[in-house]
Amino acid sequence: MVTNWAGNVSFNAARFHQPSSVSEVRRLVAEAGRVKALGTGHSFSRIADTPGDLISLERLPTIIAIDPGQSSVTISADVTYGELAPRLHDAGLALANLGSLPHISVAGACATGTHGSGNRLGNLATAVSAIEMVTADGDLVTLRRGQGDFPGAVVALGALGIVVGLTLGTEPTYYLRQYVYDDLPQGFLDEQLAVIFAGGYSVSLFTDWRGQLINQVWIKQRLPAGDPEPELHGARLADGPRHPVPGMSPAHCTPQLGVAGPWHKRLPHFQFDSTPSAGRELQSEYLLPRSSAVAAISAIGAVRDVVAPVLQVSEMRTIAADDLWLSPCYQRDSVALHFTWIDDLSAVAPALAVVEEQLAPFHPRPHWGKLFDRAGRYDRLPDFLHLMDRYDPAGKFGNDFLSNSLGEG
Repeated sequence: MVTNWAGNVSFNAARFHQPSSVSEVRRLVAEAGRVKALGTGHSFSRIADTPGDLISLERLPTIIAIDPGQSSVTISADVTYGELAPRLHDAGLALANLGSLPHISVAGACATGTHGSGNRLGNLATAVSAIEMVTADGDLVTLRRGQGDFPGAVVALGALGIVVGLTLGTEPTYYLRQYVYDDLPQGFLDEQLAVIFAGGYSVSLFTDWRGQLINQVWIKQRLPAGDPEPELHGARLADGPRHPVPGMSPAHCTPQLGVAGPWHKRLPHFQFDSTPSAGRELQSEYLLPRSSAVAAISAIGAVRDVVAPVLQVSEMRTIAADDLWLSPCYQRDSVALHFTWIDDLSAVAPALAVVEEQLAPFHPRPHWGKLFDRAGRYDRLPDFLHLMDRYDPAGKFGNDFLSNSLGEG
């Protein structure tokens, strides 16, 4: 049985394929009645499920073609960030941002609107300048930034075709250092939250909602940078490495304590050559207008007695607005409230419903790869449904997840 990384999704596909070439992917898609692609399986939702043919991309020939003259890199869909980043760094190049986990595939992260953190940094899909995908009849199509369909085709949830290649923009390589602060009094968030999020290239706040404290503040500074504050709005500079989840070993985390290192060894929270978790968890995440951050945090704090008993940890981050139609950050600077739950859906479901009810006044948009009940509002949804009609008129790439989330387009 094929499952996702966490084991909470068992795929219903009648057939499972691991093609070793793009031409084989094209043949499989052309012959299939219903079909979806599977990357590294780090989604917690049923976004990749299908009753027909499930195609794993992990055996495609790996391509990492760096073009320093164009400041770009073209990759195959099997490539993970952990594989790509060192190659870029060795060539003197970098990506603007990375997510918490370097183990995820680039193609899957971009298709679901996955993000890192940073007031001025867009989600990972904003680095994409071209996509190559296999459409419903088996054709190989390339879309480039500037073309009319492009903003609807990058964060596309696998609904338009199977992406087999991407081109990403790069920049000169850079270095960062990161510090962790312990026990930020939550009362400081009302007036200082914007200041805290502006205090680094990438900033994350962690809490277990069991008290009135933000347990940890992770600040990643792009060098050159000034000295850290000995205290941050009442929080103390950590005296040793930390793991964001209580009780887990910091050995899995990227170096802290201000030790400088290349971008790809500091931007993720976890190391590529380490397993940060056994997958025994569930995850949800909601992206809201950044202007609503303080009120939204207060709304969750009001139901902490419901949330905390089934929670491992919660993370707060910021992401810049973008122009990608189904991105949770479409046309609004956002704050993300992330919840890592215990691995018990029956216990988590009531808390999830309460969280969505509390956040509803702030017009949340969920992360497409996490657990949620309501998909939120997307201004360009009608345009995206027209794209689905054009690229996949028979609904070959459709599934229950898309029908429930987007409607019967």
